[in-house]
Amino acid sequence: MSGGVGDVAALDAHLATGATGVARCWKVVRADGITLGFTDHDRDLGFDDMTFRAQTGLTASALMQTTGLSVDNTEAVGALSDAAITEEDIMAGRFDGAAVEAWLVQWDAPENRVLQFRGSFGELTRANGAFSVELRGLAEAMNVPTGRVYQRNCSAVLGDGACRFDLATVGYVTEAVIADIDDARVLWFDGIDPFEPRWFERGRMDVLDGAAQGLTGAIKIDRVEDARRRVELWDRLRAEVRRGDRVRLTAGCDKRMETCRLKFANLLNFRGFPDIPGDDWVVAHPSRVSARSGGSRR
Repeated sequence: MSGGVGDVAALDAHLATGATGVARCWKVVRADGITLGFTDHDRDLGFDDMTFRAQTGLTASALMQTTGLSVDNTEAVGALSDAAITEEDIMAGRFDGAAVEAWLVQWDAPENRVLQFRGSFGELTRANGAFSVELRGLAEAMNVPTGRVYQRNCSAVLGDGACRFDLATVGYVTEAVIADIDDARVLWFDGIDPFEPRWFERGRMDVLDGAAQGLTGAIKIDRVEDARRRVELWDRLRAEVRRGDRVRLTAGCDKRMETCRLKFANLLNFRGFPDIPGDDWVVAHPSRVSARSGGSRR
């Protein structure tokens, strides 16, 4: 998330006078690309071609900043507002992992400012018309485990940089209109017969319009029943989907080598280890194995 560099020296000079007029501004960029600006000043402030709205009820506790790779965590709180942060958007997860910048700004000269914090939204809670969100620093990424996992099934995600399969390939994605809904997670479609049953199983569904636009659900079951397609999600979406909403269905992968080869013709990019000996071979007593040539046990 980029941001212009303010005149830090001028801000320092202003703070040195002892009689200061400063405010805090926050820039929030959601995963869907929507950008919001907030300030605790009593009027709107603007810089970097963006307006930071006053009277939004967003405030933050004192920033805890450290050197090295320590995680800089703080907290922001605010009131739910129809014009800024709504309860519906929070429940739908639209602010999960949003990028955030916190600025200290001289309110009568916004060009004099300093970036105090850059990170992302962490755990977000709401109660009694208000919300509280943890702010996580850039070093939070250092807490994420990395590395390869040696297992029979593929460790890549279909379509990612390791898999390299182009999900835009004809025959692996389709758009459809929801014809009917049962229990908010069983969806019925008409007119997508060319795809085999279970083709979208373990795939994903992206909502393209309606109240749940931008949300994604994981597909648990994909069947054809009574000339209609029945798609069941693992969980309900965090916003309401309705009859007539458009969605995009993407083919699923069960991570097996056979599926990679036969369904996607992508075996060269398979990221599993199908020939790893199972638990039975690990605990087998040497005297019970007839072949001791050092060759394959399969």
